[in-house]
Amino acid sequence: MKRLLLALALATAAGSILAAYATGLPVTKAPAGAQVYIISPQNGATVPQSFTVRFGLKGMGVAPAGVVHENTGHHHLLIDVKELPPAGQPIPKDEQHLHFGGGQTETIVKLSPGTHTLQLELGDSNHIPFDPPIVSKVVTVHVK
Repeated sequence: MKRLLLALALATAAGSILAAYATGLPVTKAPAGAQVYIISPQNGATVPQSFTVRFGLKGMGVAPAGVVHENTGHHHLLIDVKELPPAGQPIPKDEQHLHFGGGQTETIVKLSPGTHTLQLELGDSNHIPFDPPIVSKVVTVHVK
């Protein structure tokens, strides 16, 4: 019984340490007035299954992931994402969270027919959202 309690206590302590570490990642403050936006397509547009998304940014510059320059970041395109990635943690990299760590300002997206949402979020050199988050308005597209 003592071993079981010891194991439980160690597991709980380890979980607390990991949770503290996960929320303790460095966060970059967003410059006042910084804005990210989707240049095209326009909200409500009907697009083919393969189309170009162009990114816009005001009040900051674009730099590749891993490159630290003041007031710079790189784009992440969120597709059909209902909640923003958690603050203080790297933006996930999957089919719904596309990373443009090379400093790209546009991409070709291929989506299935139907209605989809697009949103940009700027990440710092480590893919962590700025504080406060720099996100675009949600753009809804209809894929034919």
